[in-house]
Amino acid sequence: MQMTVDLFDSIINTSQDCVFWKDKDRRFLGVNQAFLDYYGFESADVLIGKNDEEMGWHSDPEPYKQDELRVLSGKSTYKVLGKCVIKGEERDIIASKRPLYDDDEIVGLVGSFVDITDVIRRKNKSDGSQVLYSIDDLRKYSYFDRLIDEISLEEILDPLTGILSRSYSLKFVESLIEENTPFSFTIIDLDNFKTINDSFGHSAGDKVLASVTRGLVECTKGFALAGRFGGDELLLIDLKNISKEEKTEFFDKLYENSGALRKELSFENGSAFITGTSGCASFPYDADNFSDLFTLIDKMLYLGKHKGRNCYKVYDEEKHKDIKIKKMASRGIFTTMHKLKLTLEKESSLESKLQKAMPLLSEVLQVNDLYYVGSKGKMKAVLNKNFSADASDLKNVMEEDIFSESSLDSIEKHSPKFHKSLTQNGFESVLVSKVRKDDFAKGYLVCAVKRSLRIWQENERAILFYLADLLANEDF
Repeated sequence: MQMTVDLFDSIINTSQDCVFWKDKDRRFLGVNQAFLDYYGFESADVLIGKNDEEMGWHSDPEPYKQDELRVLSGKSTYKVLGKCVIKGEERDIIASKRPLYDDDEIVGLVGSFVDITDVIRRKNKSDGSQVLYSIDDLRKYSYFDRLIDEISLEEILDPLTGILSRSYSLKFVESLIEENTPFSFTIIDLDNFKTINDSFGHSAGDKVLASVTRGLVECTKGFALAGRFGGDELLLIDLKNISKEEKTEFFDKLYENSGALRKELSFENGSAFITGTSGCASFPYDADNFSDLFTLIDKMLYLGKHKGRNCYKVYDEEKHKDIKIKKMASRGIFTTMHKLKLTLEKESSLESKLQKAMPLLSEVLQVNDLYYVGSKGKMKAVLNKNFSADASDLKNVMEEDIFSESSLDSIEKHSPKFHKSLTQNGFESVLVSKVRKDDFAKGYLVCAVKRSLRIWQENERAILFYLADLLANEDF
């Protein structure tokens, strides 16, 4: 029996199709590795016991629910066209499902699907696709030189972006490991890509992907290959920049003047500033096998997102070996809010409340200190007792209760005194929340960081707003 289970696991986890099985209530019992990779999950724990509606994978879930109910009544389906939302992008899939039996009783269903989005786009020829690597470009690498005469360039490249497809990106990485060739492996996640799709449409999202990949290829020509891992996630396989110093210098250039990231793109109905978060590790110095190497770059990507996105993180064993991603991920926003509330309830003064809240705020918001601006316009630090600055015109930018800016442009225009105080202390990005009692502003909470283009996420804005709201009803 054990051999049968092992054989089953081996078969489904080497399949390139996404395979899943559910109980008679349409709740997930298990999925294969391809399924986890497609959705970007570390394990099946996030979906076991849940159905499609709870996972939010369909803009209109009812047809898919009815389809599965028909399967559970005994009718199999084969190669049915559908759509699912993956990382903010609606993708085209083709799925097959059949009932699972225990003797004569239907106890669930098993299904599989493949993503055909790029095939459809290529067929329609309406996606503005590009080709960024030629046969000669790929022949420079022994893996592609061996097979380029046997398969077409079209099969190797992602049809939308023109860089390596997911499959051939990973095959190339595995070939380098087999040849014991040192390289650096990076995963790049485009920041807030779903917002761009939702605000400007999927054609804008396609333009972003095409522009970023074009810039990425131009600045790595001759020493690295880029690939599309899926959705808005890109891969970079770099055979040149291996040491810590080389990687740091490369990423500094990539983020500052490469033309790939940190740039404004215009669409028919608006514009957006494009940034990305990167995680990097090197073979064989950081990890000597594919599984461990990918785990490290995924960990570094998560750390970069936790630090405020729009940045890169290069694995350093001394710094990062003990980081527990699952522990970081478990700190949900509601858990943080509850801890804040309990912390503040035990203290009586504004000063003591903010001091007690600082360890949690420092961890969640990734700030070294928090600043409070009172009714007289003086900005005081919670931890640094010697800090004092003029923020008397801060109110000029506070049309809403919460304000954030990844630069100081509007602050310079509307609140020059506050702007001067920030720049004199080296601050480049701010998040501010008004402490408001009815229509009266009692003060302001300020997060200020010495990092340009810090992207303040919605959960960070929500935490500071919640803290301001808790303080608003206090008598001080």
